Amino acid sequence: MSERTRWVIGNWKMNGSLATNAQLLEAIAARGSGSAKVAVCAPFPYLTQLQRSLGRTAIAYGAQDLSEHKSGAYTGQISAAMLSEFGATIVLVGHSERRLYNAESSALVAAKAASAVAGGLTPVICVGETLAERESGRAEATIAVQLAPCAALIASSSRNIVIAYEPVWAIGTGKTASPAEAQAMHAFIRAELGKLTPAAANISLLYGGSVKASNARELFSQPDIDGGLIGGASLIAEDFLGIVSAA
Repeated sequence: MSERTRWVIGNWKMNGSLATNAQLLEAIAARGSGSAKVAVCAPFPYLTQLQRSLGRTAIAYGAQDLSEHKSGAYTGQISAAMLSEFGATIVLVGHSERRLYNAESSALVAAKAASAVAGGLTPVICVGETLAERESGRAEATIAVQLAPCAALIASSSRNIVIAYEPVWAIGTGKTASPAEAQAMHAFIRAELGKLTPAAANISLLYGGSVKASNARELFSQPDIDGGLIGGASLIAEDFLGIVSAA
């Protein structure tokens, strides 16, 4: 029997201010998490604000990236231990924007995920293909290559890992994979995970890419989709909470 956790995770990206965050967090905290696990991943400067607003609630929070190193001469980087001191329990790794704009390789993403697990955090490992890769029939191969460096970590720590599938062509574009397309890729990912660990059936797989309250329920009703990693809609309380309700 599956023991998968249903998640709705908001990724604020490089957005927010103390004032607007306060209003958004107040609304999220008042609503609570319901049957799905709700989390917010915010820019590093706002971790103290998240701790104060959500620290005594059932809502989890964390960061959008971390260093693969524990400590040292790595100016500008943030370690898992530092995140934990602020009560963070999750962290995004390998988001497509970091792969693109920061030239993060899949090997580096795997190292960051391992650092998160070693530091007691749950990494949300992001994978996804570009439009060109999908149209050329290489979508599944691309995802397999992105997952490969994480194989050993997934095999040994599957209970502490979440995978988020975000087709690059659907992030911030208004385009969304159809429920059937999203389910097909999630089923492929679960099959790939099954080659690594017998616990694959229990790993939470999330969909991300222009998820809205209007399409969330149908997406989340697919057998291998366990919730969503939410970008733009996570910045508007009504929209984000509508997605939470759908989960």
